[in-house]
Amino acid sequence: MAFGIKRSELTQWKEAVSRGEIAFLTHFWLEPRFPGITTVTKVGCADLDRLAAWCQANGLNPNYIHRREPFPHFDLIGPKQIEILKKERLWDQLERFRLL
Repeated sequence: MAFGIKRSELTQWKEAVSRGEIAFLTHFWLEPRFPGITTVTKVGCADLDRLAAWCQANGLNPNYIHRREPFPHFDLIGPKQIEILKKERLWDQLERFRLL
């Protein structure tokens, strides 16, 4: 279950993904399989080769890309999520979702 984002933020993410950009969308998330995890960052890109290269450049296994057309994405959670949000300088997402 996703919550804590505005429809306009989701729309902007979808548009960027569709253009083949690497796009980030963080939201609150509750998933029983991951106790203690309360947020996820979806890193999306319609260009699967570009997304796979991004994953590899960040030490992530591209086999875990969710190949859901038209918005393929990789889910970042836990310490790696925070590490990459810092690396990408997405301070607004880190602060808003209390990840700092």
